[in-house]
Amino acid sequence: MRADEEDGYREFVRASWPQLVRTAYLLTGDLHHAEDLTQTALAKAYRSWRKVSRTSRPEAYVRRMLVTCNSDRFRKRRVGEHLTAIPPDVAGPYDTAAQVDDRGSLLRALAQLPPRQRAVVVLRYWEDLSESEVAEVLGCSPGTVKSQAAKGLAKLRACPELAVSVDDGQGPAPVTDTAGGMTTTRGGAR
Repeated sequence: MRADEEDGYREFVRASWPQLVRTAYLLTGDLHHAEDLTQTALAKAYRSWRKVSRTSRPEAYVRRMLVTCNSDRFRKRRVGEHLTAIPPDVAGPYDTAAQVDDRGSLLRALAQLPPRQRAVVVLRYWEDLSESEVAEVLGCSPGTVKSQAAKGLAKLRACPELAVSVDDGQGPAPVTDTAGGMTTTRGGAR
């Protein structure tokens, strides 16, 4: 690799590392697995950096590598994971206790989703990718993304730990489903 390509790769890694690790953490539920997964994807990107750097969006290319590496992890080993009740998340100075509890509840709920649904939910709603971008990253059709997102969101909505409690006597707070554009509550659509 030429020196200028090497410099471009290093700059890409510095700029994209936090985002890639965060995505990997949401996919795996474990910080150590997330860092390993990110390193694996970046090592693969390094081997083909000329091709990756010529794409219009190298970060999307590497994100797809990340998701593929995560899928390969399950295919190759078939090792059962033991997810702990409390994820190893260290709160920063900006986090309040409630935010930490909410994050922990969300991560535990995400860990209950099958890997494909978890990937769709993370990429679609956490990374804010469009359905077509998620389909491109996962190598599937937009229809598959829609169905997997719907199933994943339904499982998350059914999770009692994520239920929103409103103590104003008017029932549950509305939750907006951005995929469908409609406001729903536990009792039905509005």
